[in-house]
Amino acid sequence: MTSSAADAAPQRPTVAVLGTGIMGSGMARSLLRAGLDVRAWNRTQAKAAPLTADGATVTDTEEEAVRGADVIVTMLNDGPAVAAALTAAQPGLHTGQVLLQSSTVGLDATTDLARQAMDAGLVYLDAPVSGTKQPAEQGTLTVFVSGPSTARAVVNPVLDAIGQRTVWVAETPGAASRLKLVVNTWVITMVNNIAECLNLAEGLGIDPQTFLGVMKGGPLDSAYLQGKSAAVLSGDLTPSFALSTALKDTRLILDAAEKSGVRLDLVAASADRFARAEAAGHGGEDMIATYYAGRAEEKDGD
Repeated sequence: MTSSAADAAPQRPTVAVLGTGIMGSGMARSLLRAGLDVRAWNRTQAKAAPLTADGATVTDTEEEAVRGADVIVTMLNDGPAVAAALTAAQPGLHTGQVLLQSSTVGLDATTDLARQAMDAGLVYLDAPVSGTKQPAEQGTLTVFVSGPSTARAVVNPVLDAIGQRTVWVAETPGAASRLKLVVNTWVITMVNNIAECLNLAEGLGIDPQTFLGVMKGGPLDSAYLQGKSAAVLSGDLTPSFALSTALKDTRLILDAAEKSGVRLDLVAASADRFARAEAAGHGGEDMIATYYAGRAEEKDGD
């Protein structure tokens, strides 16, 4: 993208959103609130249909969604899903469109998708996001971006709509995905730490609320500790980040760590806990359902 092309960037770009699950639907609504034209597609169209009431154009196909769009946002489960969506969208793509690839897909898939985008004539931005359901709906995500800065003029209105902060990491794709894996390592070990503390408190006959009260307001307290604990103890496991997705991301982290010669014992243990909770039927619940992997009745069923 040349400087003249950047100068001609639309102030209100048309955006195609491919993938309207928990995160994608929230991002689409944030884009609509910012006054951007949004075309939304999802494999299960019923998940995209509610966006019509918010002003989005819901399409039947990926091709229809991307045709004429200035920016394409992908928020799908994994690398193969993104690759398949781009392949299906191919007839509607045009040279110079910006692909804001926001799914967490891991390092190998990021490289493959960058190549696929280049072959299609797209400007590829590796742009995973940090945040869950509520930040996506509020437009307060943090977006990590690596890719050509010449695309900023086109994507800035999109980034401003979906996030409260954008971190431009590098000029080439991949760096943003690497940073996202580090951030997710913190989140994954934290949520399992919370679950294990609650498990141990109950096992030792300590009311979890006593533990939380001791922590509250102190240097080791956090909104994350209090919020996740409140959710699981009240039985409200409505997913802001599904456990099965957390397990997928955990495996991506472990794969990247192995290839880089790093041993992550806590992440490996977290993967085991997530897998046990998923096997017990908690995969579609919020990731704090890892709590159930540490309860005696769940262990007895292994």
